[in-house]
Formats: sequence, structure tokens, C-alpha cells
Amino acid sequence: MARILIVEDDPDIALGLGDDLKRQGYEVEIVGDGENAIQRASGGEWDLILLDVMLPRVDGFEVCRELRRLRVKTPIILLTAKTQEAEKVMGLEMGADDYVTKPFSPRELRARIKAVLRRVGDESLGIRRFGDFEVDFDRAEVRRNGVPIDLTALEFRLLKVFIERRGHVLTREQLIRAAWEAGTHVGDRVVDTHVLNLRKKIEPVPEDPQFIHGVRGIGYRFDSVKT
Repeated sequence: MARILIVEDDPDIALGLGDDLKRQGYEVEIVGDGENAIQRASGGEWDLILLDVMLPRVDGFEVCRELRRLRVKTPIILLTAKTQEAEKVMGLEMGADDYVTKPFSPRELRARIKAVLRRVGDESLGIRRFGDFEVDFDRAEVRRNGVPIDLTALEFRLLKVFIERRGHVLTREQLIRAAWEAGTHVGDRVVDTHVLNLRKKIEPVPEDPQFIHGVRGIGYRFDSVKT
């Protein structure tokens, strides 16, 4: 379930967008001005940002520019009533991934969202960082302050699942399907044991986890800064 931040100052448009995307299964949050957009987008775990260009206080172009300056890599789709090619090009040059011209149909916007999310999902994970750690997925290496950390293949797969689904609560069954070989039958205790072993290698204080949090009665959630 992708998380989408909607930045739109018109309450009716924002509500309509939010309701439609929720019906499609997305998690949605709405902010109504550029300053709050920068704060939420730079501090949250988002899969996509829908960013209106005409915003109070700080316009969408400046929001996009600032987020890219802050190295926020979340995909951005601009929502704009501006039809001049030069303005659209300016938005793309500032780091937007796509734009949709108002008025637009919900069907068109849903298609654009799916296309951007699919394109991002198809790209290599490359290098991701959290805390003092750097995870190089292309080389299957984990380093802490530049020093390699020895993870088993299963621990690495678990970490990959957590990073891919950062901010989401994952059940033990989901972890088994994603990290174990197909057809493998393991119980909850086995999952807990491997998560505990992973915690010992990546948590500053394993007994008080900073990254891998247990969610009582459900499973685990991985929280980190997306980079």
C-alpha cells in the first residue's frame, strides 16, 4: 500500500483526490500550503507526492526545488493549471517526475500515479542508508561507518524487505513469504529468532530497538530516514 502526500490548498479538490485514492487502496495525507509540505515531505516516509503548483506562502515549484535540495528523492507529480510548455519544463528541471494539467480526470491521474510508482519500483534499490548504516543492494553489502557487517543471506533478505516496506507493519506471514524460499514452512518463533539476530547486528541497543519495532499481536515495522 503506497503512501501518498497530497499538497493542495483547495479543500474540495484535496478531499476529492484523497477519497478517490483511498478507494484505490493508497494511504493518504493532505497538507494545504508549501511550508507544511516541505516539513511533512522531508520528515515522512512517502512513496509519492502530489504537489499543486499554485500554493499559498511557498508555491509548488519552490517546494519541489527545496525538497530536492534537501535530497528528498520521493517521486513528485506536479498538479498545475499552467499550460505553457516552459513552465512544465521548469517543473521537471527542478526535479519533478511528472505533471498533470488541471482540469484532469481521476482516471488519468491514477494512471500517472501507477506509472511513476511502477517506474520507481523497477529501478535498482542502489544504496540506502539508516542511522550509521549503509546498505548496498547491488553488492549485497551492509556497512556501518564504512565497516562491513556480516549478515547471513536470510538476514539480508529480511533487511531488504523491511527497507522496501519501511513504515509499514509486516506480519510474520508476510516476512516468511518475502524472505524465505518458496515452499518453506516455518513458525512465528523462527521468524522472531531471525529478527532478533538481525537486531543484534544493526540496532545500537537491541533491547530498545531504534529501527525494527515489534507491533504486538501483528508483527514488525521498520522505521528509518529514506535516502
